[in-house]
Amino acid sequence: MSEVLGLRERKKLRTRHALIAAALRLFTEKGYEETTISEIATAADVSTRTFFSYFASKEDVVFHNSRAGLDRALAVIAGHGPGDRAVDLLERAIDAGFALLAVDEDLRREMTPINHLVMTVPSLRARALLMLFDSQRELAEALHRACPGELDLVEAAAAVGAVVGGGKLAALTSMNAGASAEETLRAGRRATEFVLAGLRAGLPAVR
Repeated sequence: MSEVLGLRERKKLRTRHALIAAALRLFTEKGYEETTISEIATAADVSTRTFFSYFASKEDVVFHNSRAGLDRALAVIAGHGPGDRAVDLLERAIDAGFALLAVDEDLRREMTPINHLVMTVPSLRARALLMLFDSQRELAEALHRACPGELDLVEAAAAVGAVVGGGKLAALTSMNAGASAEETLRAGRRATEFVLAGLRAGLPAVR
């Protein structure tokens, strides 16, 4: 029985990957607005009904992995120890997100087309900005809960915004200059290290 369930799960995963690959290819070839859900389903060799079993909309395909790095980062913060400094905890949380991209070839391959879509399609850009705000708010609240004696909520928000915002802007700048996915990751990591060094020097000791 467990083997049958395993086969089913693998089939579902293959279908999901096929839908994502077909959608990104069609978005690149035809344009996001011009591509229909029916066309995506046909290109993935499934029915439109099957598409809706995996995704609620075209937007959901674009942002299918949006919480992967965030959930890892939140798990790192939630597992903090009593002696952890906020800046060190934030660094480990950010590292967890970069580590996911480093080992997941599919995510790296999708980076360029997804970021191009986000930068050129107004509705996707709006959703991306909202998701960025929400993710930084979640991280800031988690960091404050983990280190309440070191950072108040405003300071936690400022620290998270500086690190996450700096890393994302550096990565997008690198990508827009024609860098590869690996070079883009290195640029984002270098930017976060730069900001973290400043925070480490500037954050006060525990109140």
